[in-house]
Amino acid sequence: MDREAKVGRLRKAPENFVSADLAQDIARNGLDDTRRGFLLRSFQTAGAALAAGLAGNALAQKAGDEMILTPRPWTTSLGQPVAARPYGVPSKYEANLQRRQSPGLTRVPASSVAFAPLQGLFGIITPSGLHFERHHQGWVDIDPAQHRFMINGLVAQPKVYTMDDLMRLPSVSRIHFIECGANSGPEWGNAAVPTVQYTHGMLSCCEFTGVPLSVLLEDCGADLKRGKFVLAEGADGSSMTRTISMEAALDDAIVAWGMNGEMLRPENGYPLRLVVPGVQGVSWVKWLRRIEVGDQPWNAKDETIHYVDLMPGGLHRQYTSIQECKSVITTPSGGQVLLDKGFCNISGLAWSGRGKVKQVDVSIDGGRNWRTARLEGPVLAKCLTRFNIDWVWDGSPVILQSRAQDETGYVQPRSGQLREVRGTRSIYHNNGIQSWRVAESGEVSNVHIE
Repeated sequence: MDREAKVGRLRKAPENFVSADLAQDIARNGLDDTRRGFLLRSFQTAGAALAAGLAGNALAQKAGDEMILTPRPWTTSLGQPVAARPYGVPSKYEANLQRRQSPGLTRVPASSVAFAPLQGLFGIITPSGLHFERHHQGWVDIDPAQHRFMINGLVAQPKVYTMDDLMRLPSVSRIHFIECGANSGPEWGNAAVPTVQYTHGMLSCCEFTGVPLSVLLEDCGADLKRGKFVLAEGADGSSMTRTISMEAALDDAIVAWGMNGEMLRPENGYPLRLVVPGVQGVSWVKWLRRIEVGDQPWNAKDETIHYVDLMPGGLHRQYTSIQECKSVITTPSGGQVLLDKGFCNISGLAWSGRGKVKQVDVSIDGGRNWRTARLEGPVLAKCLTRFNIDWVWDGSPVILQSRAQDETGYVQPRSGQLREVRGTRSIYHNNGIQSWRVAESGEVSNVHIE
Protein backbone atom coordinates (compact mmCIF):
# COMPACT_ATOMS: atom_id res chain seq x y z
CA MET A 1 0.00 0.00 0.00
CA ASP A 2 1.53 3.39 -0.94
CA ARG A 3 1.72 6.21 1.58
CA GLU A 4 -1.16 8.17 -0.03
CA ALA A 5 -3.46 5.16 0.19
CA LYS A 6 -3.11 4.71 3.92
CA VAL A 7 -6.16 5.09 6.13
CA GLY A 8 -5.56 6.15 9.74
CA ARG A 9 -2.38 5.37 11.65
CA LEU A 10 -2.96 1.75 12.66
CA ARG A 11 -4.38 -1.28 10.88
CA LYS A 12 -6.16 -3.74 13.14
CA ALA A 13 -4.94 -7.29 13.59
CA PRO A 14 -6.87 -9.98 11.68
CA GLU A 15 -9.64 -11.26 13.93
CA ASN A 16 -10.73 -14.52 12.30
CA PHE A 17 -7.90 -16.22 10.45
CA VAL A 18 -8.29 -19.92 11.36
CA SER A 19 -10.49 -21.99 9.07
CA ALA A 20 -12.72 -24.67 10.56
CA ASP A 21 -10.78 -27.39 8.70
CA LEU A 22 -7.42 -26.16 10.02
CA ALA A 23 -8.77 -25.87 13.56
CA GLN A 24 -10.08 -29.46 13.42
CA ASP A 25 -6.80 -30.74 11.98
CA ILE A 26 -4.80 -29.06 14.76
CA ALA A 27 -7.22 -30.34 17.41
CA ARG A 28 -6.88 -33.93 16.11
CA ASN A 29 -3.15 -34.00 15.41
CA GLY A 30 -1.57 -31.26 17.49
CA LEU A 31 0.31 -28.10 16.57
CA ASP A 32 3.52 -29.40 14.97
CA ASP A 33 5.90 -27.32 12.84
CA THR A 34 3.94 -28.02 9.64
CA ARG A 35 0.59 -26.96 11.07
CA ARG A 36 2.24 -24.01 12.84
CA GLY A 37 3.32 -22.92 9.36
CA PHE A 38 -0.24 -23.29 8.05
CA LEU A 39 -1.47 -21.19 10.98
CA LEU A 40 1.08 -18.46 10.28
CA ARG A 41 0.25 -18.38 6.57
CA SER A 42 -3.48 -18.17 7.37
CA PHE A 43 -2.72 -15.21 9.62
CA GLN A 44 -0.61 -13.53 6.93
CA THR A 45 -3.26 -14.10 4.25
CA ALA A 46 -5.96 -12.59 6.45
CA GLY A 47 -3.72 -9.59 7.11
CA ALA A 48 -3.08 -9.09 3.40
CA ALA A 49 -6.81 -9.22 2.64
CA LEU A 50 -7.48 -6.64 5.35
CA ALA A 51 -4.78 -4.37 3.90
CA ALA A 52 -6.19 -4.68 0.38
CA GLY A 53 -9.65 -3.66 1.56
CA LEU A 54 -8.32 -0.56 3.32
CA ALA A 55 -6.24 0.39 0.28
CA GLY A 56 -9.31 0.18 -1.94
CA ASN A 57 -11.26 2.47 0.39
CA ALA A 58 -8.47 5.04 0.45
CA LEU A 59 -7.88 5.07 -3.31
CA ALA A 60 -11.58 5.57 -3.94
CA GLN A 61 -11.47 8.74 -1.84
CA LYS A 62 -8.68 10.48 -3.81
CA ALA A 63 -11.09 12.49 -5.98
CA GLY A 64 -13.07 13.66 -2.93
CA ASP A 65 -14.63 12.02 0.06
CA GLU A 66 -17.99 10.65 -1.03
CA MET A 67 -18.92 10.21 2.61
CA ILE A 68 -19.02 14.01 2.88
CA LEU A 69 -20.09 15.05 -0.63
CA THR A 70 -23.20 12.86 -0.76
CA PRO A 71 -25.73 12.70 2.11
CA ARG A 72 -25.68 9.31 3.79
CA PRO A 73 -28.87 7.20 3.93
CA TRP A 74 -29.00 7.38 7.73
CA THR A 75 -29.21 11.17 7.62
CA THR A 76 -32.23 11.16 5.30
CA SER A 77 -34.34 8.32 6.71
CA LEU A 78 -36.11 7.19 9.85
CA GLY A 79 -34.08 5.11 12.28
CA GLN A 80 -35.07 2.03 14.26
CA PRO A 81 -37.76 2.47 16.95
CA VAL A 82 -37.12 2.45 20.67
CA ALA A 83 -36.61 -1.07 22.06
CA ALA A 84 -36.32 -2.58 18.59
CA ARG A 85 -33.76 -4.76 20.36
CA PRO A 86 -35.05 -5.32 23.90
CA TYR A 87 -31.59 -6.55 24.86
CA GLY A 88 -28.93 -4.48 23.11
CA VAL A 89 -26.18 -6.05 20.98
CA PRO A 90 -23.05 -4.59 19.37
CA SER A 91 -23.12 -3.03 15.91
CA LYS A 92 -22.89 -5.43 12.99
CA TYR A 93 -19.69 -3.59 12.01
CA GLU A 94 -18.06 -4.86 15.20
CA ALA A 95 -19.05 -8.48 14.61
CA ASN A 96 -15.46 -9.66 14.21
CA LEU A 97 -14.52 -8.65 17.75
CA GLN A 98 -15.20 -11.92 19.53
CA ARG A 99 -13.67 -14.21 22.09
CA ARG A 100 -12.08 -17.06 20.18
CA GLN A 101 -10.85 -20.56 20.90
CA SER A 102 -7.17 -21.23 20.24
CA PRO A 103 -6.67 -24.20 17.91
CA GLY A 104 -4.45 -26.91 19.34
CA LEU A 105 -4.73 -25.81 22.96
CA THR A 106 -7.18 -28.56 23.90
CA ARG A 107 -8.75 -31.43 21.99
CA VAL A 108 -12.14 -31.41 23.70
CA PRO A 109 -14.32 -28.31 23.13
CA ALA A 110 -16.17 -28.76 26.44
CA SER A 111 -12.85 -28.52 28.28
CA SER A 112 -11.26 -25.58 26.57
CA VAL A 113 -10.63 -21.82 26.51
CA ALA A 114 -12.04 -18.87 24.57
CA PHE A 115 -9.78 -15.81 24.71
CA ALA A 116 -10.92 -12.21 25.25
CA PRO A 117 -9.97 -9.83 22.38
CA LEU A 118 -7.77 -7.48 24.43
CA GLN A 119 -6.56 -5.73 21.27
CA GLY A 120 -10.04 -4.28 20.66
CA LEU A 121 -11.04 -3.25 24.19
CA PHE A 122 -10.84 0.16 25.88
CA GLY A 123 -10.50 1.18 29.53
CA ILE A 124 -10.46 -1.65 32.08
CA ILE A 125 -13.96 -3.23 32.01
CA THR A 126 -14.48 -6.34 29.90
CA PRO A 127 -17.95 -6.49 28.31
CA SER A 128 -19.87 -9.49 29.64
CA GLY A 129 -20.16 -11.01 26.17
CA LEU A 130 -16.37 -10.89 25.67
CA HIS A 131 -15.28 -12.20 29.10
CA PHE A 132 -12.89 -15.10 28.51
CA GLU A 133 -14.16 -18.64 29.06
CA ARG A 134 -12.46 -21.65 30.64
CA HIS A 135 -14.52 -24.78 31.23
CA HIS A 136 -13.68 -28.30 32.38
CA GLN A 137 -16.95 -30.02 31.44
CA GLY A 138 -18.75 -27.41 29.34
CA TRP A 139 -20.95 -24.58 30.60
CA VAL A 140 -24.45 -25.06 31.96
CA ASP A 141 -27.48 -22.78 32.35
CA ILE A 142 -28.97 -23.56 35.76
CA ASP A 143 -32.49 -22.61 36.83
CA PRO A 144 -31.83 -20.32 39.83
CA ALA A 145 -35.00 -21.56 41.52
CA GLN A 146 -33.42 -25.04 41.64
CA HIS A 147 -29.94 -23.96 42.68
CA ARG A 148 -28.77 -24.48 46.26
CA PHE A 149 -25.63 -23.31 48.04
CA MET A 150 -24.39 -25.14 51.15
CA ILE A 151 -21.79 -24.39 53.83
CA ASN A 152 -20.60 -27.31 55.98
CA GLY A 153 -17.51 -28.74 57.65
CA LEU A 154 -16.03 -27.02 60.70
CA VAL A 155 -19.03 -24.79 61.35
CA ALA A 156 -21.42 -24.53 64.30
CA GLN A 157 -24.48 -24.75 62.06
CA PRO A 158 -24.30 -26.13 58.50
CA LYS A 159 -26.72 -24.24 56.24
CA VAL A 160 -28.30 -24.46 52.81
CA TYR A 161 -29.16 -21.20 51.02
CA THR A 162 -31.45 -20.57 48.09
CA MET A 163 -30.69 -17.75 45.65
CA ASP A 164 -33.42 -15.72 47.33
CA ASP A 165 -31.78 -16.29 50.72
CA LEU A 166 -28.46 -14.99 49.40
CA MET A 167 -29.83 -12.02 47.49
CA ARG A 168 -31.68 -10.63 50.51
CA LEU A 169 -28.39 -10.28 52.41
CA PRO A 170 -26.29 -7.07 52.32
CA SER A 171 -24.28 -7.08 49.10
CA VAL A 172 -21.10 -5.41 47.84
CA SER A 173 -19.96 -4.49 44.32
CA ARG A 174 -16.26 -4.44 43.47
CA ILE A 175 -14.18 -4.32 40.27
CA HIS A 176 -11.54 -7.05 39.98
CA PHE A 177 -9.53 -8.80 37.30
CA ILE A 178 -9.64 -12.55 36.79
CA GLU A 179 -6.76 -14.32 35.05
CA CYS A 180 -6.37 -18.01 34.28
CA GLY A 181 -3.19 -19.45 35.79
CA ALA A 182 -2.27 -20.71 32.30
CA ASN A 183 -2.49 -17.26 30.69
CA SER A 184 0.63 -16.71 28.53
CA GLY A 185 1.47 -20.39 29.03
CA PRO A 186 2.39 -21.00 25.35
CA GLU A 187 5.04 -18.25 25.66
CA TRP A 188 7.19 -20.14 28.19
CA GLY A 189 9.37 -21.67 25.50
CA ASN A 190 9.25 -19.11 22.71
CA ALA A 191 6.99 -16.68 20.87
CA ALA A 192 4.16 -19.06 20.03
CA VAL A 193 1.01 -17.20 18.95
CA PRO A 194 0.59 -14.07 16.84
CA THR A 195 -1.71 -11.68 18.72
CA VAL A 196 -2.33 -10.39 22.24
CA GLN A 197 -5.72 -12.11 22.21
CA TYR A 198 -3.90 -15.46 22.31
CA THR A 199 -0.83 -14.48 24.37
CA HIS A 200 -2.78 -12.76 27.19
CA GLY A 201 -6.51 -13.18 26.45
CA MET A 202 -7.30 -15.47 29.40
CA LEU A 203 -7.81 -12.22 31.28
CA SER A 204 -10.89 -10.12 32.02
CA CYS A 205 -12.00 -7.44 34.48
CA CYS A 206 -15.55 -6.84 35.65
CA GLU A 207 -17.67 -5.41 38.43
CA PHE A 208 -18.89 -8.31 40.57
CA THR A 209 -21.83 -8.12 42.97
CA GLY A 210 -22.62 -10.51 45.79
CA VAL A 211 -22.37 -11.21 49.49
CA PRO A 212 -18.92 -11.34 51.14
CA LEU A 213 -17.99 -14.93 51.94
CA SER A 214 -16.95 -13.73 55.42
CA VAL A 215 -20.59 -12.80 56.13
CA LEU A 216 -21.79 -16.30 55.24
CA LEU A 217 -19.03 -17.99 57.24
CA GLU A 218 -20.00 -15.90 60.25
CA ASP A 219 -23.67 -16.77 59.68
CA CYS A 220 -22.80 -20.47 59.92
CA GLY A 221 -20.46 -20.05 62.88
CA ALA A 222 -17.25 -21.11 61.14
CA ASP A 223 -14.55 -22.38 63.52
CA LEU A 224 -11.76 -19.90 62.77
CA LYS A 225 -9.35 -21.53 65.23
CA ARG A 226 -9.31 -24.95 63.57
CA GLY A 227 -10.59 -23.90 60.15
CA LYS A 228 -7.58 -22.81 58.10
CA PHE A 229 -8.94 -23.54 54.61
CA VAL A 230 -12.18 -23.73 52.69
CA LEU A 231 -13.07 -26.03 49.81
CA ALA A 232 -15.17 -24.54 47.00
CA GLU A 233 -17.17 -26.93 44.82
CA GLY A 234 -19.03 -26.27 41.57
CA ALA A 235 -22.27 -27.81 40.31
CA ASP A 236 -21.15 -28.48 36.72
CA GLY A 237 -20.26 -31.92 35.39
CA SER A 238 -16.62 -31.64 36.47
CA SER A 239 -17.54 -30.78 40.09
CA MET A 240 -14.55 -28.45 40.12
CA THR A 241 -13.15 -28.31 43.66
CA ARG A 242 -10.48 -25.90 44.89
CA THR A 243 -8.76 -25.30 48.22
CA ILE A 244 -8.68 -21.62 49.28
CA SER A 245 -6.93 -20.23 52.32
CA MET A 246 -9.09 -18.94 55.14
CA GLU A 247 -7.14 -15.69 54.91
CA ALA A 248 -8.39 -15.12 51.36
CA ALA A 249 -11.89 -16.28 52.28
CA LEU A 250 -12.16 -13.72 55.07
CA ASP A 251 -10.41 -10.92 53.17
CA ASP A 252 -12.26 -9.96 49.97
CA ALA A 253 -13.83 -13.15 48.57
CA ILE A 254 -17.41 -12.74 47.31
CA VAL A 255 -20.18 -15.24 46.64
CA ALA A 256 -21.35 -13.41 43.54
CA TRP A 257 -24.48 -13.45 41.41
CA GLY A 258 -23.94 -10.19 39.52
CA MET A 259 -21.45 -9.11 36.85
CA ASN A 260 -21.32 -5.70 35.20
CA GLY A 261 -24.67 -4.66 36.61
CA GLU A 262 -26.66 -7.74 35.59
CA MET A 263 -26.86 -11.38 36.58
CA LEU A 264 -23.86 -13.52 35.70
CA ARG A 265 -23.86 -14.98 32.20
CA PRO A 266 -24.25 -18.81 32.09
CA GLU A 267 -20.71 -19.28 30.73
CA ASN A 268 -19.42 -17.22 33.67
CA GLY A 269 -21.14 -19.27 36.36
CA TYR A 270 -24.84 -18.27 36.47
CA PRO A 271 -26.48 -18.14 38.89
CA LEU A 272 -23.63 -18.15 41.46
CA ARG A 273 -19.84 -18.11 41.42
CA LEU A 274 -17.00 -17.51 43.81
CA VAL A 275 -14.84 -14.40 43.35
CA VAL A 276 -11.39 -14.61 44.94
CA PRO A 277 -9.56 -11.40 43.96
CA GLY A 278 -5.90 -11.77 43.02
CA VAL A 279 -6.05 -15.57 42.87
CA GLN A 280 -5.85 -17.62 39.66
CA GLY A 281 -9.16 -18.02 37.87
CA VAL A 282 -9.62 -21.75 38.48
CA SER A 283 -10.28 -20.93 42.15
CA TRP A 284 -13.15 -18.62 41.15
CA VAL A 285 -15.41 -21.67 41.12
CA LYS A 286 -18.42 -21.28 38.81
CA TRP A 287 -21.95 -22.61 39.47
CA LEU A 288 -20.92 -22.60 43.14
CA ARG A 289 -22.84 -25.16 45.20
CA ARG A 290 -20.76 -25.77 48.33
CA ILE A 291 -18.16 -24.33 50.71
CA GLU A 292 -16.61 -26.69 53.26
CA VAL A 293 -14.47 -25.43 56.13
CA GLY A 294 -11.49 -27.64 57.00
CA ASP A 295 -8.17 -27.71 58.81
CA GLN A 296 -5.90 -28.66 55.88
CA PRO A 297 -5.76 -28.48 52.06
CA TRP A 298 -7.89 -31.05 50.24
CA ASN A 299 -5.40 -31.96 47.48
CA ALA A 300 -8.21 -32.26 44.95
CA LYS A 301 -7.56 -33.56 41.43
CA ASP A 302 -7.16 -30.12 39.90
CA GLU A 303 -4.63 -29.02 42.50
CA THR A 304 -2.40 -32.09 42.46
CA ILE A 305 -2.13 -33.21 38.81
CA HIS A 306 -3.28 -29.93 37.22
CA TYR A 307 -2.49 -26.29 38.03
CA VAL A 308 0.92 -27.19 39.42
CA ASP A 309 4.27 -25.82 38.22
CA LEU A 310 6.91 -28.29 37.06
CA MET A 311 10.25 -26.96 38.31
CA PRO A 312 13.69 -27.59 36.72
CA GLY A 313 14.62 -30.14 39.42
CA GLY A 314 11.54 -32.27 38.72
CA LEU A 315 9.47 -31.19 41.72
CA HIS A 316 6.02 -29.64 41.41
CA ARG A 317 5.21 -26.25 42.90
CA GLN A 318 1.69 -26.59 44.37
CA TYR A 319 -0.95 -24.10 45.56
CA THR A 320 0.68 -21.21 43.70
CA SER A 321 -2.53 -19.25 43.61
CA ILE A 322 -1.52 -15.57 43.52
CA GLN A 323 -1.33 -13.94 40.10
CA GLU A 324 1.87 -11.88 40.28
CA CYS A 325 2.29 -8.39 38.87
CA LYS A 326 2.07 -8.35 35.08
CA SER A 327 1.44 -6.07 32.11
CA VAL A 328 1.09 -6.14 28.35
CA ILE A 329 0.94 -3.56 25.56
CA THR A 330 -2.31 -4.02 23.63
CA THR A 331 -1.75 -1.22 21.07
CA PRO A 332 0.39 -1.57 19.01
CA SER A 333 0.49 -5.35 19.44
CA GLY A 334 0.94 -8.50 17.39
CA GLY A 335 -0.80 -8.56 14.02
CA GLN A 336 -1.44 -4.82 13.92
CA VAL A 337 0.34 -2.56 11.42
CA LEU A 338 1.55 1.02 11.86
CA LEU A 339 0.61 2.71 8.62
CA ASP A 340 2.85 5.75 8.84
CA LYS A 341 5.61 7.37 10.83
CA GLY A 342 4.80 9.96 13.49
CA PHE A 343 2.81 10.09 16.71
CA CYS A 344 1.42 6.88 18.15
CA ASN A 345 -0.20 6.30 21.54
CA ILE A 346 1.14 3.16 23.19
CA SER A 347 -1.55 1.66 25.43
CA GLY A 348 -1.87 -1.45 27.54
CA LEU A 349 -3.02 -3.13 30.75
CA ALA A 350 -1.28 -3.86 34.05
CA TRP A 351 -2.46 -5.84 37.07
CA SER A 352 -1.33 -7.49 40.30
CA GLY A 353 -2.89 -10.10 42.56
CA ARG A 354 -1.23 -8.45 45.56
CA GLY A 355 -2.85 -5.02 45.35
CA LYS A 356 -2.58 -1.86 43.28
CA VAL A 357 -0.32 -1.23 40.32
CA LYS A 358 2.15 1.46 41.37
CA GLN A 359 4.03 2.16 38.12
CA VAL A 360 4.37 0.98 34.52
CA ASP A 361 7.45 1.65 32.43
CA VAL A 362 7.62 1.29 28.64
CA SER A 363 10.66 0.54 26.48
CA ILE A 364 10.99 0.93 22.70
CA ASP A 365 14.46 -0.62 22.50
CA GLY A 366 13.96 -4.08 23.97
CA GLY A 367 14.49 -3.10 27.60
CA ARG A 368 17.69 -1.05 27.42
CA ASN A 369 15.92 2.21 28.29
CA TRP A 370 12.58 2.84 30.00
CA ARG A 371 10.09 5.69 30.32
CA THR A 372 7.29 5.87 32.89
CA ALA A 373 3.78 5.66 31.46
CA ARG A 374 0.60 7.43 32.61
CA LEU A 375 -1.75 5.35 34.76
CA GLU A 376 -5.35 6.13 33.81
CA GLY A 377 -7.82 6.13 36.72
CA PRO A 378 -9.31 4.46 38.51
CA VAL A 379 -6.31 2.60 39.95
CA LEU A 380 -7.85 -0.09 42.17
CA ALA A 381 -6.51 -3.06 44.09
CA LYS A 382 -6.49 -6.40 42.25
CA CYS A 383 -7.98 -4.71 39.21
CA LEU A 384 -6.79 -3.98 35.68
CA THR A 385 -5.09 -0.60 35.27
CA ARG A 386 -4.91 1.08 31.87
CA PHE A 387 -1.63 2.78 30.96
CA ASN A 388 -0.72 5.10 28.08
CA ILE A 389 2.45 6.77 26.84
CA ASP A 390 3.18 9.10 23.91
CA TRP A 391 5.57 7.87 21.22
CA VAL A 392 6.77 9.24 17.90
CA TRP A 393 7.83 6.47 15.53
CA ASP A 394 10.65 7.40 13.15
CA GLY A 395 10.14 4.36 10.92
CA SER A 396 13.05 2.31 12.29
CA PRO A 397 12.64 -1.22 13.73
CA VAL A 398 11.88 -1.24 17.47
CA ILE A 399 11.03 -3.69 20.26
CA LEU A 400 8.12 -2.56 22.46
CA GLN A 401 7.90 -3.78 26.07
CA SER A 402 6.06 -2.84 29.26
CA ARG A 403 7.16 -3.52 32.84
CA ALA A 404 4.79 -3.17 35.81
CA GLN A 405 5.49 -2.67 39.50
CA ASP A 406 2.92 -3.13 42.27
CA GLU A 407 2.52 -1.46 45.64
CA THR A 408 4.52 -4.21 47.38
CA GLY A 409 7.59 -3.20 45.36
CA TYR A 410 7.52 -6.34 43.18
CA VAL A 411 8.72 -5.66 39.61
CA GLN A 412 7.57 -7.74 36.64
CA PRO A 413 10.53 -9.90 35.54
CA ARG A 414 12.10 -10.42 32.12
CA SER A 415 11.35 -13.78 30.51
CA GLY A 416 14.97 -14.81 31.03
CA GLN A 417 14.83 -14.00 34.73
CA LEU A 418 11.71 -16.11 35.11
CA ARG A 419 13.20 -19.04 33.18
CA GLU A 420 16.34 -18.99 35.33
CA VAL A 421 14.20 -19.83 38.35
CA ARG A 422 11.31 -21.77 36.84
CA GLY A 423 12.87 -23.47 33.80
CA THR A 424 10.95 -24.02 30.56
CA ARG A 425 8.59 -26.88 31.42
CA SER A 426 6.01 -24.76 33.24
CA ILE A 427 2.54 -23.97 31.93
CA TYR A 428 1.24 -21.70 34.66
CA HIS A 429 2.04 -18.29 36.13
CA ASN A 430 4.07 -16.82 33.29
CA ASN A 431 4.24 -13.11 34.12
CA GLY A 432 7.36 -12.36 32.08
CA ILE A 433 7.69 -9.17 30.04
CA GLN A 434 5.99 -9.43 26.62
CA SER A 435 7.87 -8.12 23.56
CA TRP A 436 6.40 -6.84 20.28
CA ARG A 437 8.66 -6.18 17.28
CA VAL A 438 7.72 -3.29 14.98
CA ALA A 439 9.37 -3.77 11.58
CA GLU A 440 10.28 -0.98 9.15
CA SER A 441 7.10 -1.92 7.25
CA GLY A 442 5.09 -1.12 10.38
CA GLU A 443 4.08 -4.77 10.90
CA VAL A 444 3.95 -5.78 14.57
CA SER A 445 4.85 -9.35 15.54
CA ASN A 446 5.39 -11.44 18.64
CA VAL A 447 9.07 -11.92 19.49
CA HIS A 448 10.77 -13.70 22.39
CA ILE A 449 13.38 -11.62 24.24
CA GLU A 450 15.26 -13.08 27.21
